[in-house]
Amino acid sequence: MSSPAVEPGTKLAERFRLEDRVHESGGATLWKAIDEVLARPVAVHTFDPDFPRLNEVVTAARVASRLTDPRLTQVFDATEDDGHSYVVSEWVSGESFSDMIAGGPLDPERAAAMVAEAAEALAHAHEANLAHLCLTPEHLVWTAGSTVKLLGLGVDAVLDDVTSDDPAREDAEGLGRLLYAGLTGHWPGDEQDSGGLPVAPMGDGHFCTPRQVIAGVPGYLDAIVCRAMLPETRRGLDPLTTPAEVAEALASVSRPSPLPMPTPMPMTALPVAASRSEGIDTAAPQRHTPPPQQTQHQHRPMPQQAGGMVNKVAMTVVVLLVMVAVGLGAWTLGRSIGNAGTPTAGEESTTPTPTVEAAPREVKPSSVTGFDPLSTDREERGELAGYAVDGKESTDWHSESYDSADFGRLKTGVGLLLDMGKSIPVKQVSIEFGGTSGGTAELRVGDSAELEALDVVEKFSGLSGKKTFTAETPKKGRYVLVWFTKMPTYQGKYRGQVLDMKVLATK
Repeated sequence: MSSPAVEPGTKLAERFRLEDRVHESGGATLWKAIDEVLARPVAVHTFDPDFPRLNEVVTAARVASRLTDPRLTQVFDATEDDGHSYVVSEWVSGESFSDMIAGGPLDPERAAAMVAEAAEALAHAHEANLAHLCLTPEHLVWTAGSTVKLLGLGVDAVLDDVTSDDPAREDAEGLGRLLYAGLTGHWPGDEQDSGGLPVAPMGDGHFCTPRQVIAGVPGYLDAIVCRAMLPETRRGLDPLTTPAEVAEALASVSRPSPLPMPTPMPMTALPVAASRSEGIDTAAPQRHTPPPQQTQHQHRPMPQQAGGMVNKVAMTVVVLLVMVAVGLGAWTLGRSIGNAGTPTAGEESTTPTPTVEAAPREVKPSSVTGFDPLSTDREERGELAGYAVDGKESTDWHSESYDSADFGRLKTGVGLLLDMGKSIPVKQVSIEFGGTSGGTAELRVGDSAELEALDVVEKFSGLSGKKTFTAETPKKGRYVLVWFTKMPTYQGKYRGQVLDMKVLATK
């Protein structure tokens, strides 16, 4: 191991005082330091004089410093000279992704939300021609300030001497591995990059899909993982080859706050984890003593001066007489009204009983059809229609493939038609569109199987993942139609897809 170029207590640029050595390897040392000008902790990387890639790491740090996405750790300074060469960046306090899933997988939407944030940040970095190439669970952090941070952009790849002929695809695969880890609690890669997670199981020479590892993984998230990093199991889906494509595929995922950070016990030493280029730690929240409550002073009114005793007695008598008269009148009137409204023997009260709306229940369709009203048989891939309502996201209905999103200008739309057997009050419809991207669709409900007779109750765009329509007032109809008006992309072409669909009615 190379000896460090500097020691604890060294001050760089008359500002950054090095305190704790966090990591040291290959002539590069990561420190936790104090910015004495702004009185805040920072991460400082120093280098031995013979460090072989000094120019490259300083250049990468300077490119990273120009990025403005708050989900990327800030680089404050990067200096290369004959004395002390160093890179100064943000010190991130929080919990790494590997720590969050050490006890098991996260809620699927929570995991997807964090990876979606990282994908959007990386897409921004790739626009500046800066890649990560070293994505592991230690690089993704949920901060003490309740934000997502991505560590090590650009710099860690230089430190580890990692390069790629296709950096966009490499980072897309890295994002897929992070999502895989969040969904399963396993790492689909080398053990040294796992952050302590168990390595994912293998089957037929490749990693098992998330849904093969653990039950309950949504089909569309399983498909996104396969499209990003499991080419052997994509089942004909378009690959995701850039961080921007991964971000687009995850765009429909709701962004709930990920799992709250655990509250550290008092007087317990907290572990410090770090990426190769930036530091993270977990700090105990400060306890603020609430300020003492101010005493509220009640201001008593000054007593009025006494008036004449005779005037007071006279006024009191008058007021009492008026009160008695009013009270007698009110009692008489109330008695009359009360008797008039009291039901006699044998009569029932007419007070209405409040009604309670029944909880929606799932209604299975009596038949399902791939709907194409312009074709001679009025069907499109009707032999697959039943797969959209079998409750299995591993099967699907899909349309024909077209050369353009507007159906090659051959038709105005195509869809999936559910015949519920009778008219029902439709309260909610959920549709799992799978891992496609783009496209638009309408949800129509009515009592006729003709397109023009079905009312549009909802419009969807970005047909990826699960979409749900909930009616404030149930819409009655026998037929429920998912009508594609613009096709999503599929393997360089365009086609619609429904993995699963459910209809809930109020009775």
